[in-house]
Amino acid sequence: MKAAVFTMKLEPDLRAEFMAEAEASHRPASQVVREFMRAFVQQQRAQREHDAFLQRKVEVARASVQEGHGRSNE
Repeated sequence: MKAAVFTMKLEPDLRAEFMAEAEASHRPASQVVREFMRAFVQQQRAQREHDAFLQRKVEVARASVQEGHGRSNE
């Protein structure tokens, strides 16, 4: 697979601190950024799946109530 270049703007202080921490962890900065990106993608997908799961549950519950299968709060 061919690598793509990703360019971004950062505050100089943030860049310097990030580079220092990546070096202190003995990992290239690009590896750390890839790890962050993978974690972000995984988190977003999981959140969307969870939201869809909850939406389906709500739709099923509403249909059940409309069919008269719900219980009164009284």
